Amino acid sequence: MKYGYARVSGTSQDLHEQISELKQAGIADGNIYSEKFTGTKADRPKWKELSSKLQQGDEVFFTKVDRIGRSVKVAVDIVDDLLARDIKVYIIQLKGYVSKSDMMGKMLFNFLTVMAEFEHDMIVDRLKRGKEYAMKHNPNFHQGRPKRRITDRYRRIYAYSLEHSIKETALATNVSESTVKRIKRQIRNEN
Repeated sequence: MKYGYARVSGTSQDLHEQISELKQAGIADGNIYSEKFTGTKADRPKWKELSSKLQQGDEVFFTKVDRIGRSVKVAVDIVDDLLARDIKVYIIQLKGYVSKSDMMGKMLFNFLTVMAEFEHDMIVDRLKRGKEYAMKHNPNFHQGRPKRRITDRYRRIYAYSLEHSIKETALATNVSESTVKRIKRQIRNEN
């Protein structure tokens, strides 16, 4: 049986391109597992689900080496586990199966995992340096989620919440309970 796995790290990133590539490679919709989760860890919910389903002789397709994992250890451990279980690993970018039995295949896979980890480390370093620069040079720099702007609607939700429970307010105003709590906290702190 052929399966596909697609992964992106951030919630704002898109999986459509990878899923499209997996479909073009002949993977059925129901056999494509996708998730938005960091590649530096092997303990990913959808990966674990797919991995537990795989049986001897199955094939797993990835679009690129860095979709397997963003650290050498994670990617190598996953591929070694699959190959030890007699599951074939196909990487679309390389147009072929991963083979640890020939020197060139092993070297190419190991080189690409090192490059994936290096690229990840470079991204982390650029983000860190950018944040440090912004903190030093931008007096308006604010780390984290921007403050919610209090609109008239939020003021009405707050007023309603003064006479009703959080749950009742959430149901009546069609927002989550955590949003009601945040609105109440922010308006209280504003005064």
